[in-house]
Amino acid sequence: MADKITFLGAGSTVFAKNVLGDVMLTSALQEFELALFDIDLERLKDSENMLNNLKATAGSGCVVKAYTDRKEALRGAKFVVNAIQVGGYDPCTITDFEIPKKYGLRQTIADTLGIGGIFRNLRTIPVMMEFARDMQEVCPDAWFLNYTNPMAVLTNAMITHGGIKTVGLCHSVQVCMPHLFDALGMEKDGVQTKIAGINHMAWLLEVTKDGVDLYPEIKRRALEKQKEKHHDMVRFELMHRFGYYVTESSEHNAEYHPYFIKKNYPELIDRFNIPLDEYPRRCVEQIERWKSMREELVGSKNLEHQRSHEYASYIFEAMVTNQPFKIGGNVMNTGLITNLPKEACVEVPCLVDASGVTPTYVGDLPPQLAALNRTNINTQLLTLEAAFTGKKEHIYHAALLDPHTAAELSIDDIVALCDDLIEAHGGWLPKFQ
Repeated sequence: MADKITFLGAGSTVFAKNVLGDVMLTSALQEFELALFDIDLERLKDSENMLNNLKATAGSGCVVKAYTDRKEALRGAKFVVNAIQVGGYDPCTITDFEIPKKYGLRQTIADTLGIGGIFRNLRTIPVMMEFARDMQEVCPDAWFLNYTNPMAVLTNAMITHGGIKTVGLCHSVQVCMPHLFDALGMEKDGVQTKIAGINHMAWLLEVTKDGVDLYPEIKRRALEKQKEKHHDMVRFELMHRFGYYVTESSEHNAEYHPYFIKKNYPELIDRFNIPLDEYPRRCVEQIERWKSMREELVGSKNLEHQRSHEYASYIFEAMVTNQPFKIGGNVMNTGLITNLPKEACVEVPCLVDASGVTPTYVGDLPPQLAALNRTNINTQLLTLEAAFTGKKEHIYHAALLDPHTAAELSIDDIVALCDDLIEAHGGWLPKFQ
C-alpha cells in the first residue's frame, strides 16, 4: 500500500493546491496517495478535480483520492495536514465580531486571541479531539501538521490531550524578515535570523549579515517610515518601545496588546492605521473572489504550480529522505524557552529529519518580550482549561485575562459578553457547566 498524506479541510482549495501541489513537485514524494477529506462535498469535489488537473500537468506519480468517510481517509496515513475552520464565516465569525461590538469591543482578525480567538478555540477543540481519536485507532504513528488557528492552543490540545505527534505551522516565521526588509528597502541576501516566542508573537531576536547586527539600521529606517501612513505601524511601534520586531502582522498584533484599539482613544485607530473588522471583510472578498477563481482553478486543464514557501512538503521530504530541514515550528515548551511556562506551546527553530521534529533550545527571552508573551499565554491556558473541564468559569477567566478585552470592558461586561456568545453559538459549542 502506498504511503498516504491525508488533508483534512481539503475544501480549502487554494491552500490544498499550495500544500499538495508542492508534494506533486517533490521527487521523493511521488509514491504517496493524497487523501482528501472535507464535510463540504462540493468543495471536496472541486479540490479533487483541481488536483487531478495539476497531477496531469506536473506529470506526478501521486494518486489523488477523495473520501467521504474521515476514518477511511486517515487510515494508514503517514502525515496528516489540518486546515479546517469550524463554523466558517457564517455564522460563527460573524457572531465573534458582532456581539462584542454591542459592548463596544472592536476586533481586527479575532482568530488567535481575544474574545474571537477564545470562542474559535472552544468550537474547534472538540472536532480536533475527534481527529485525535480516529488517528489513535487508524494511524497512531502519523505526524499531524496543524495549520488551523488559534495555532498555539490547538497544537497544545493535540499534543497534550490528543496524544498525537503534532507540529503547528504558520507562515509568519518565513515571511517576517523578507517583508520587513522589503518595506524598509534593505537587501535580504545573506541575512541570518533567529526567531522564537509564541505563535503570532514570536520575536526577531537576532538579525545579522556577515556578523554585523542589522537592528540599528532597521530601527533608524522604521522610525523614519513611521512619519507617514503604512500597513505595519503597530509592529514598528512595538519594536520602538520594546526593542524587537514581532513576526505576525500589525492588524493581528493590534488586538494582542492593550495599547492600540481603545474606545476612549479613537484617534489611535487612524494614527496606527488599524483595519477594524478586517477579517470579515477578507471573508466576504474571498467568497466573492472564489466565484471567478473557481473556474480558473477547478476548470483549467492547463493548471500549473510552482513550489511554495509552505513548510509541509519540505517536512515530508526531510522525514522521508532523512535530509535535515530547519523550520519555525509550534511545539510544547519542554524547557526550550526558559522564562515561559512549561504548559505553553512555543514557536522555536526546529530540525526535521527521519527521526521527526527536534526543537532547539532558546533559553531566556529578553524579559520584556517574555512578559508580553505571558499575557497571551494566560488566556491560552485558561481557554484549554475551559475546553477540557467543561467549566464556564474558565471561559470567563480566559476573557478576563485577555489584554485587549480587559483594557476595554468591566468584569460584569466581560462575563455578560461571554454568556451572550455562548448562547449565540448554540450547537457550535459543547455544553458548559
